[in-house]
Amino acid sequence: MKLQEMIGISVFDVEEGKEIGKVCDFILDSHWTIVGFVLERKALFSSMVKTIDWSEIVAYGEDAVMIRNQQAIRMTKADNIQFTYSLGKNKLKDLPVLTEDGLMLGRISDVYIDQEMGNTIVSLEICDGFVMDLIEGRKWLPCTSDMVVGEDAVVVPPMSEERLVKPLILEADR
Repeated sequence: MKLQEMIGISVFDVEEGKEIGKVCDFILDSHWTIVGFVLERKALFSSMVKTIDWSEIVAYGEDAVMIRNQQAIRMTKADNIQFTYSLGKNKLKDLPVLTEDGLMLGRISDVYIDQEMGNTIVSLEICDGFVMDLIEGRKWLPCTSDMVVGEDAVVVPPMSEERLVKPLILEADR
């Protein structure tokens, strides 16, 4: 499942069956793990955001995220969030992906998670520019523990270019 596909889906309180908001972004750590998510904001200039820790999720799917109750919602200072997926000062989306020996593989356009693995990012979707995406399609790079998420780039081991693969097209996606 791609994180981009989960942005905008509804979050429901299981105990009351009430929709409490929509997923606006994901909170990540430097170990390729999703640690929570941000609910969409109403106030434009607030430094605080509503967040929910990943441990509070009862279930998630392509249509909704289910949490036990509204006590899971926390107010978090936006500046205290280490990494996010698509918004904020340290976002993963659009970061360049460079090998340790200086080869630019492209930029992150999306990330994949596997529901069976929970909240671990399993691969990065790499964009190599509009023309190359049209000619060859986007590729993905499986995540490994030796990949480093930095402030200005993701640094991957040498020879990572050989590990780039085209994602499988599922029957449901056709």
